[in-house]
Amino acid sequence: MSYLEYSVKTAPTGFSKVFYLNWALILLLSAVASVGFLMLYSVAGGSFSPWAEPQMKRFAMGLGAMFAVAMVPIWFWRNMAGLVFVAALALLVAVEFIGAVGMGAQRWIDIGFMRLQPSEVAKIALVMLLAAYYDWLPVQKVSRPLWIIVPVLIILLPTYLVLRQPDLGTALLLLIAGAGMMFFAGVHWAYFAAVAALGIGTITAVFQSRGTDWQLLKDYQFRRIDTFLDPASDPLGAGYHITQSKIALGSGGWTGRGFMQGTQSRLNFLPEKHTDFIFTTLAEEFGFIGAASLLFLYALIIVFCIATALRNRDRFSSLLVLGIALTFFLFFAVNMSMVMGLAPVVGVPLPLVSYGGSAMLVLMGAFGLVQSAHVHRPR
Repeated sequence: MSYLEYSVKTAPTGFSKVFYLNWALILLLSAVASVGFLMLYSVAGGSFSPWAEPQMKRFAMGLGAMFAVAMVPIWFWRNMAGLVFVAALALLVAVEFIGAVGMGAQRWIDIGFMRLQPSEVAKIALVMLLAAYYDWLPVQKVSRPLWIIVPVLIILLPTYLVLRQPDLGTALLLLIAGAGMMFFAGVHWAYFAAVAALGIGTITAVFQSRGTDWQLLKDYQFRRIDTFLDPASDPLGAGYHITQSKIALGSGGWTGRGFMQGTQSRLNFLPEKHTDFIFTTLAEEFGFIGAASLLFLYALIIVFCIATALRNRDRFSSLLVLGIALTFFLFFAVNMSMVMGLAPVVGVPLPLVSYGGSAMLVLMGAFGLVQSAHVHRPR
């Protein structure tokens, strides 16, 4: 009996699949999303509009999407990985022609009831295709140079399209997630050492290109780097965001100022308080304890994903779940580092907490894939 036949025979069927869902993971996701509702209510001055109510509706839609994806056998998603990736690339190309412009970038497609950000879809599509590729590729060929070229091209294609929007933060997340998938699949460490050396050379070239005809980054991206290195150099301009963010973080202390008592957000000193910088609002109102509690919930979600991957004997399922866990980790790690001044401001939302439709729905769909892998693993 083949592995697939064994999986089909031993996996649950019909309505019984509901009982095999990882309900602890669902509760954790709901708890994190509830933190987001609470903070969006707070930054709106004690009102469910204009942010908390739409976010609640999107989370409900996301839960429905997660359940729908979870009920579909994981081997179906493996077969659909290529199609999902092509669809994501098509959406990224469509942004070039019909994309909506916001905050100086062209990253969204208006689909009526919401604005879809194709780069969010690309993150999960990339993980799916790489998991399917390494599931198909024999283990002994994983580190051979010829078979390294294919995943590298798979990673670089959406990264290039995202860079054109321009969205440096998401492009970096795609590169790191893709490299992580190659590492999980067993690619030899020497390749990563070579990439690290190349990265150091690239960074050097980027800084040397500043002010030349062949400048590699936009001026605003260089300003973000300058601000990261020395926020006080322009406290009322490029350094304003991170300066106000640090004030909010520090003023929260251990226990915070209290719910809806944060001066930075209430008096509108804190920019993008409902999206990229919502973590600083949480830290100001609930202090170190509140911020650490949210980080603990995130860590538990990662632990549950890793446990699902380790218990699954299907290579595609394990790689897929690990890739989604890594993508989720990068979301909150980069966002928290960004608002604390440990990383440049790159516009990465705090998962399930920041206001936004695309990130919420895509992420819940991704956790639907995690649930599908959990439900349909052979028992």
